[in-house]
Amino acid sequence: MKRNRENMEIVWQTPANPPERHDYIFRNGIRYVKPYYFEFISHAKNRWAGKTIVDLFADEFKGRNRDYYDSAVKSGRIQVDGKTVPVSYRVQSSQKISHFVHRHEPPVMALDVSILHKGEDVLTVCKPASVPVHPCGQYRKNTVVGILQAEHDLEPLFPIHRLDRLVSGLLILARSASQADIFRQQIESGMVQKQYIAKVVGEFPKEEQIVNLRVNFNAREGRSTAEVGDPHERDGNTLKGKAACTKFTRICTNGKYSIVSCHPITGRTHQIRVHLQSTGHPIANDTLYLTDYVDSRSRRAFDAVKSNHSLEVNSNDNCNSQPEEPIEDFGIDPMCTNCPNLAPIGYDCGEEGLWLHCVRYSGPDWVYECPYPEWASLT
Repeated sequence: MKRNRENMEIVWQTPANPPERHDYIFRNGIRYVKPYYFEFISHAKNRWAGKTIVDLFADEFKGRNRDYYDSAVKSGRIQVDGKTVPVSYRVQSSQKISHFVHRHEPPVMALDVSILHKGEDVLTVCKPASVPVHPCGQYRKNTVVGILQAEHDLEPLFPIHRLDRLVSGLLILARSASQADIFRQQIESGMVQKQYIAKVVGEFPKEEQIVNLRVNFNAREGRSTAEVGDPHERDGNTLKGKAACTKFTRICTNGKYSIVSCHPITGRTHQIRVHLQSTGHPIANDTLYLTDYVDSRSRRAFDAVKSNHSLEVNSNDNCNSQPEEPIEDFGIDPMCTNCPNLAPIGYDCGEEGLWLHCVRYSGPDWVYECPYPEWASLT
């Protein structure tokens, strides 16, 4: 769909526009998405009624300044019920409000989404670290589902389990809604077993470790905590976390690091990461869960990892310095608050994937596996 405002052609996209191979730009080991116009839709709340369209956006959506919203209304990038309105227009309750934004997706690591098994009902892939599974937040095309659609023409796909964005490994996708329901029923009934491997700091105990600690996820902080104590009493307060259990078995160690097999019995947010932290052996590059649980030896080992990684990252060009591509290929928009950079403001390309990898899922009559990553070798 195209419109022309102030002598500038705007081509906007909706979820009906599938990702395509030419949507991606690769630089210095990073996968970028070419910026594109996207329609964000909201319906006017009762408390918005009577406000001018500019006042509404300036008061409710503070990510941009008032001058931007004034220009966006005048240029037709903000519309009411599909029509251009003047800046003095007063909104009525329940009206459809559209904001056509020049969208910049966050970058991800430029690693292949390798196909492990392609069947009539099931697709399994090795998910690279840093790539989210499906559209969420600012990610739409830079997702496993988007990349598989753009590069392998595979759709529709239905992920049947979740892997955190920074976690790599086996991802199972059903190729129909009915097959996805079968998998989900098996998972919910406890018929599916999962195995991950992690690279942790220090010499992990040789004997199997079973961690039974409730996990409480704080969405605002984006992290979990392991709660210690009686489930009904903690300093006079009821524990808020959910029951969680993980079994850990050491595979090998060199004293400085250990490779550990992780079998989560439950599936809480960041469960493996926070349970490993509670043992004093957190994942060796997991900055989020390095706390006082880590002993001085583990802290020194992590600092060495972080220092080496920082040197590698700093040797690359800054992710917003991109002279190699012709500027017109970026679709630069003079009104956009992110242009001329490919990455949104606040996103850099210095992150790495967690040393946590999903290697195996098994059900009543099926098993799917994924190869070990390179970091799993301590030799």
